[in-house]
Amino acid sequence: MTTRLLAQDDSSRRGTGSGEGSSSSSSTSSGRDSSSGTGLKAENITVTFGRGERAFTAVDDVSIEVAPGEIVGLVGESGSGKSTVSRVICGLQRDYSGTVSFNGQELEPKRSAKQWRVVQMVFQDPFASLDPRYTVRGTLTEVIRHHKLASGAALKRRCVELMDMVRLPVEFLDRTPTAMSGGQRQRVAIARALAVQPEVIVADEAVSALDVSVQAEIIALFARLRAELGLSILFISHDLAVVKSLCERVCVIHNGALVESSSTAEIFHNPRQDYTKSLLQAIPRFDSAFLDRAPERRTTSASEGDR
Repeated sequence: MTTRLLAQDDSSRRGTGSGEGSSSSSSTSSGRDSSSGTGLKAENITVTFGRGERAFTAVDDVSIEVAPGEIVGLVGESGSGKSTVSRVICGLQRDYSGTVSFNGQELEPKRSAKQWRVVQMVFQDPFASLDPRYTVRGTLTEVIRHHKLASGAALKRRCVELMDMVRLPVEFLDRTPTAMSGGQRQRVAIARALAVQPEVIVADEAVSALDVSVQAEIIALFARLRAELGLSILFISHDLAVVKSLCERVCVIHNGALVESSSTAEIFHNPRQDYTKSLLQAIPRFDSAFLDRAPERRTTSASEGDR
């Protein structure tokens, strides 16, 4: 169902169409040149928790690249190290070895305000990541003021502009997260990330807590933002169907190590590693025989209920 809902927006995600949906365009409506620069690079990232005999290596020598304007998927089962990698890239995990850089400039573990703006995170649970006491206007205003990006009338215009970017009514600026649905809250979380004009968005299981129809809307939003703003996106998910629909390349992580990285088509049609094959085999499938027997099962269940 998710794949079918996403098919309408496929050209903008893949960059195979013409116009603003094409990721191969050298410029975007935001004025960024997606053909220049090396993009995001996380190289030889290792994260170890604890010391001595209790030391545990959560991420072991992982390297990931996301080119300008590219959407890369990072997949793996729970506990594989996906979120730890994302926290390193965003600057939330400072204790690690390796380097994180954007366009050749290192993003240090202890980042400056300017470096914080380069990479922004969209978390799995928007309700937990938003302050329930703040209105949407208060949330966006706090971020913009902290980074000294706008004030006065310009600040008000920027808040309205951000609401338009994530396709929320302007009236929602005066609502709190408790007065919104899960999908609406996630749009607010995306708007907050966009408020500082980042170059890279890391979406850490950003749709996994949402209904399937809402997932499709948020994924289409990510694709549109990539096309319009030239954003690079690292999309972390355990839902391979979503990753297949959205991402150009896929990295597979297992027990903290990167086991495979290739184009989406290559990963799904010609996986090299046994672990990747097991992930693909775990995707739920219903064969035609199962579906053909569905009316018979319903009839049987109804007759048994009448007894």
